Amino acid sequence: MTKTDKYCVCASCDFRDIVFSYLDDGTIQELCNNKEEISFRKGEIINHEGEKITDFKYLKSGLVKLYRRVSNGEEQVITITRPFEFVSNMSIFSEDRYKYSVAAVEDSVVCVVKLDFIKDLFMKNGGFAMGLLTKISKINDKIINQTLDIRQKNLVGRVAFVMLYFSKEIYNSKVFDLPVSRKEIADYIGMSTANVIRTLSDFKKDGIIKVFGKTIEIVDLNKLEIISKRG
Repeated sequence: MTKTDKYCVCASCDFRDIVFSYLDDGTIQELCNNKEEISFRKGEIINHEGEKITDFKYLKSGLVKLYRRVSNGEEQVITITRPFEFVSNMSIFSEDRYKYSVAAVEDSVVCVVKLDFIKDLFMKNGGFAMGLLTKISKINDKIINQTLDIRQKNLVGRVAFVMLYFSKEIYNSKVFDLPVSRKEIADYIGMSTANVIRTLSDFKKDGIIKVFGKTIEIVDLNKLEIISKRG
């Protein structure tokens, strides 16, 4: 884990247009003085389940997974999230410790702001408070909807859903490097690793996808969408 340069670029940051557009230039500068950008390599833990919450975090670049440990010690992957989405902020106003862990699945940069500063802004600026709550609510709704969609599908439908999610939501491309292992996909969709491997092999045999190591190419997008919908 390495800290990036202290140079402040909040005023031109794309994230300002999402939430911080409610802040004036003086407050933006104050925010910059309370912000750090921290780089995490693939596989590094950004925060642990049970760790005390002291910061507000959002993902500037990269890709992370939100997960928790279940009773048998296995991971239960809740979601895989992209840049400009909040990193494990679902409990910052209701809990004092993280209920989930977050780990980088690609090299990632996380912006970290002291939570007390964010709470102070929340109380002073109604527009900022509404913008922040709206953004967090939308992300929570997305996680709930994804979970419900996955649970309604059979095995092949779940694997198809994940392939489409990476293609359309994460990389916006039919060709992409799969950022997670087969086991992590299995943990995400509630199936065994063997079933995920077998299903991907079947998709390959049927000419729906091509697999080159970690690289996936979706050959028949229409068929994959049909499988996901009917699954």
